[in-house]
Parts: sequence; structure tokens; C-alpha cells
Amino acid sequence: MPQERIILGIDPGTIVMGYGVLIIEDRKPRMETMGVLKLDKYEDHYLRLRRIYERLISLIDEYHPDELAIEAPFFGKNVQSMLKLGRAQGAAIAAALNRDIPIAEYAPLKIKMAITGNGQAAKEQVAGMLQHILHIPDQCMLPQLDATDGLAAAFCHYLQTGRPKAEKSYSGWKDFIEKNPKKIRK
Repeated sequence: MPQERIILGIDPGTIVMGYGVLIIEDRKPRMETMGVLKLDKYEDHYLRLRRIYERLISLIDEYHPDELAIEAPFFGKNVQSMLKLGRAQGAAIAAALNRDIPIAEYAPLKIKMAITGNGQAAKEQVAGMLQHILHIPDQCMLPQLDATDGLAAAFCHYLQTGRPKAEKSYSGWKDFIEKNPKKIRK
């Protein structure tokens, strides 16, 4: 793993798309930026997809992420909404592919679980935990929780891929004792 990594996190949406940029320096994450792309002013769904693609390209060109972490569409009762959300995700993925950026996809439950320890956590809980963990000042927090959801996707990816590995690993206490006989008092 490189010493510095930049992860762009995306919470796809057709009305509001959230994003967050996480920089990892010396294995310590910090928020670089987060924001939202408001799409409700575009009546045409295809114009919204175009705008998502264009905004992602501009974010990629500005921050030069090494990886993109994106929230997967969840399975809801409204099939049309799910299809539209999948298209929004596809537009974001196409932008990353256009710039040769590796993509990781995480289910909403996995992201919430990684951040709060509860897969059913509310968006407010996710935002609060990220603010605490990453030491984000109050004035940098946005009222749109889609922004922190995008940052949460990036942070989840960091947790899944960026944690330092232990020098030694053990399969259990017996394995630990066998590999460390001098550390055991008799």
C-alpha cells in the first residue's frame, strides 16, 4: 500500500448525490472535502445522469483519487426508483472507469456497520460518528446527510483495505502460545 491514498466516496442519487474525499497519510485518515450535487433542477432523468458523470469527472480531475468507493443500490419495494438509482450509480462508475480508477462497492448495511457498529443506524448517527472519528469541525458539517454518506463509503473502504496488518497473526490462543513460548509464564 502506498503511504498516501486518496479515496473518493459516492452516495449515488438522482435527486441528490453525496460525495466525500478521504486522504490517508501515514495510515491516518482525514477528510479533505465533502459535498452534494443537487439534481432536482433537471427534469429530464438523462440530463441528471449526464450531470452526475460530468461532476464525477471534475472531482476526479481535481482530487486525483486512487480508488472510488460507492454505495450499492439497496433493494426497495419501488422497482422504478431502484432502476433510477442504479443508473445514477452506473454514471458514477463510468466516470471512474473513464479515468482508470479502481472501484469498490459496498452495501448500505455494510457501510453503516463499519462506521457505527449497527447496520440499521440512522444517517444522523453515521454523520455523528464520522465527525467524531475524523475530527470534523461543526462548521464543515453539511445539512445534507448525503455528503456524509459519501464520506462514509470512503471511510468504510479505508477500514476494509487500509488498516495496518498485525506483524503476526494467530488462529487462536493455542497458536499464540506455541508461537510465543517466552511470553508465557509457567
